[in-house]
Amino acid sequence: MATTDNTETTLRRRVAENPQPALIWAAVGAVLLGVELGAILQVVGALAGVVVNLLPGDPGAGAVQSLQAAFDAIPTLISRDVIPNQGYWNGSRYVDTFLNLSPAGAWALRLLVVYAYAFAVLGWLWNGYNRFRRHYRRVGWTPRDDVIDRFRGHTWGNFGLLVVVLFVVLAVFAPTVGPTTMEQNILQPYSYEISYWNEETDTVDSLLVGEANLASGSQGAGEENVGPMTYDQFGRFHPFGTAVSGKDLFTQTAFGARISLTIAVLSMGIAGLIGLALAMVTAYYKGLADFAVILTSDSIQALPVIMVLILMIVVFQGTWIQELYDGAVLFILIFSLVYWPFIWRAIRGPALQVSEEEWIDAAKSFGQTPTQIMRKHMAPYVFSYMLIYASLSLGGIIISVAGLSYLGIGITAPTPEWGRLIANGQQYVASPSWHISLIPGILITLVVTGLNAFGDGIRDAIDPQADTGETEAAAAGGGGA
Repeated sequence: MATTDNTETTLRRRVAENPQPALIWAAVGAVLLGVELGAILQVVGALAGVVVNLLPGDPGAGAVQSLQAAFDAIPTLISRDVIPNQGYWNGSRYVDTFLNLSPAGAWALRLLVVYAYAFAVLGWLWNGYNRFRRHYRRVGWTPRDDVIDRFRGHTWGNFGLLVVVLFVVLAVFAPTVGPTTMEQNILQPYSYEISYWNEETDTVDSLLVGEANLASGSQGAGEENVGPMTYDQFGRFHPFGTAVSGKDLFTQTAFGARISLTIAVLSMGIAGLIGLALAMVTAYYKGLADFAVILTSDSIQALPVIMVLILMIVVFQGTWIQELYDGAVLFILIFSLVYWPFIWRAIRGPALQVSEEEWIDAAKSFGQTPTQIMRKHMAPYVFSYMLIYASLSLGGIIISVAGLSYLGIGITAPTPEWGRLIANGQQYVASPSWHISLIPGILITLVVTGLNAFGDGIRDAIDPQADTGETEAAAAGGGGA
């Protein structure tokens, strides 16, 4: 009798009857989010600025700037101000660094705190799911439990998840994890000064960051090289060394990860929505609707993807859309238009299969509209297939963006991008300045491998029959319906 009552009660009622687990979890979450409230609001302000910049005439730009300034004034635990690393040696000790640590030590400590916080948030989310399953879920078992258990036992998938988490944290916390800031080291180096210990005069001198960069470039052997995990002659620590221009390579790599992640996720998100919507329409109505989408998708898929990308970039060269965020918006639109046919093809078979199920006929007999049927009864069934394909395609987009930037037609300066970093340091691969090209190249390989491994893990967890070929056969059969 108690089980029946628990099944029939709503989630709010079940939480009200046993509030302690939910309250403890919410309290921990409030602490985790509270220490980063300033950073969260800064992201909100940045998104508002993006929207305003996309509107003609920049309406409300002043209000957004005032809002951003107010958000920037809110302190956060994980920030450069709390754990500063850009100090200098005054002859006896380091000044302006956290606890007077060396710049390398202060930077490493801040990096450690950032990743510790990220894993704490992930642990909090996982604990919340376990609390829900243990205290508030209506039933003791669901198919989702088997999916999670299979993924937890998938070694290759767990490796991919770890790489993806490290990559995402690097991108999300790029302004914090870098040894210097984007504005100071890359965008406006001649608007900032640094203090450094002059060994020749035994005094603390000042110098513009731009001038220090010119003297710290990695362009070969001898004094013209600042390698990984070293200081330049002005006492600035560079975890990945410096680029040809003398700018910090780690900072450029971190912000390059952010632009790559943004393009990949938004592109696949838009392409996934288009593919899912068309799969629902074609599976439900079939006939002419299916035929029209087939012709359109075949026309797009018949063209080489890289040639389409190059052609569209050349066509839009010099236009206002190409200038939005140094070409990132144009990349998102192009990848969305190019990739949706592949997603639609991947989920068309399962969508056709589910459209023939008895519960779909039952929903029709009860008078539900086509939109309700597609949204409630068909889309959840094929969403997992779309998730599998999208996760496996993210790496391809990152490689494409890097390849186009390597060719000089991708993301334009000053926005950092991994492919352009590789191109800039290509001529120094065989010299002591090998790090300029090799480190971004290794990161691209590692991230793409991790994304593919993560996608494999999701696929095997959601569809354990995938390795036997049963899923492919079923999809092919559905596709012929």
